[in-house]
Amino acid sequence: MDMAEARVIRQHLIDPEICIRCNTCEATCPVNAITHDACNYVVDAAKCNYCMACIAPCPTGSIDNWRIVPIARAYSVAEQLGWDALPDELTSEQLAAEGIAPDALPAVEPVTPVLPAAIADGAPFISAQYGATLPPWSAAHAFTNLYGPKAPEKFVTATVTGNLRVTDVGHDYDTHHIVLDFGTTPLPVLEGQSIGIIPPGVDAAGRPHHPRQYSIASARNGERPGYNNIALTIKRVLEDHQGRPVRGVASNYMCDLKLGDKVRVIGPFGASFLMPNHPRSNIVMICTGTGSAPMRAMTEWRRRLRKSGKFEGGKLMLFFGARTKEELPYFGPLQNLPKDFIDISFAFSRTPGQPKRYVQDALRERAADLAPLLADPNTYFYICGLKAMEEGVVLALRDIAQQAGLAWEAIGAALKKEGRLHLETY
Repeated sequence: MDMAEARVIRQHLIDPEICIRCNTCEATCPVNAITHDACNYVVDAAKCNYCMACIAPCPTGSIDNWRIVPIARAYSVAEQLGWDALPDELTSEQLAAEGIAPDALPAVEPVTPVLPAAIADGAPFISAQYGATLPPWSAAHAFTNLYGPKAPEKFVTATVTGNLRVTDVGHDYDTHHIVLDFGTTPLPVLEGQSIGIIPPGVDAAGRPHHPRQYSIASARNGERPGYNNIALTIKRVLEDHQGRPVRGVASNYMCDLKLGDKVRVIGPFGASFLMPNHPRSNIVMICTGTGSAPMRAMTEWRRRLRKSGKFEGGKLMLFFGARTKEELPYFGPLQNLPKDFIDISFAFSRTPGQPKRYVQDALRERAADLAPLLADPNTYFYICGLKAMEEGVVLALRDIAQQAGLAWEAIGAALKKEGRLHLETY
């Protein structure tokens, strides 16, 4: 829409009461129209082109909100950042008072321009356009939003039954494996889903803290099989890049929990970043830091199926990156997994005396193994970690495909359409 000519727009907004601040929308938006601060995620009306790329990946539906407003009164980014709730819709009388006639109103549904299908020489690479919003065809059914702002039950209470540090303590980080038990309250979850934690207390403005989202790090039948519990992998940052102390609200709260403490939980969330159930499916997992949580869940479920003796699984590969091995969660247990069960490549970017090495470098080193998997419709790729890794990883997959003589645009389109490439970065 040409905002210079429009008198009225159907403005795209995010509901701050439902949003769990998971960053999915900002990571997905191909035109950088979505931004955030410590409180809210918002849409810049001057940049939004109504491409709808952010709608399907949103786990809560908070992204799918619209308001018809005169262009001169479009809600600014600054206004939206200060909201606790969406504004009421303008009535026809209010619009008429602005000189907006009924026939001047925009269409009920926004236009849906086609995202770039190919990458021309010199054009920016948009990794998000290859990310699938559909789950694998054989994935189990995911239950979502059972507890939360729009559910009959606002939250469910869990009891802390485990809190174990899973990295060596550094001066600027601290990572914990936390187990939550839900007793007799049902919370069905799958590998790749997440929950929201509601920290106690209020923020500096006196408002209750927003929920923080964490990926589930345990298999579908519980951290302890047969028990109604789940595990989370939570890292708290102790210092910023300038060496100043940092105490994140939710991560600090969670890492300091004691056995028996109670935690308020909403969710579960996520219906696409799910593992395939088909036994012959190949799974390639690429992650950094606490992006390992869903990968641990998938690996553990596969391990339990294999242990049963009734499962003949496809190939399982893990590319795991961190600054040093001391910062890498679950490093010890990963080393003990059978080599014929999982193929692991580590990448460390801050090992003293060694060149920087990232997960995309590890991918390129395994190009001969990955190329046939890219072409195999039974292979699924999962990328989870910091947003900064996403482009480099997808570019590496593109290069591997092209070097093997594969048509990347066809491969990339198939990865998206068939629910085979899943991106969860933040």
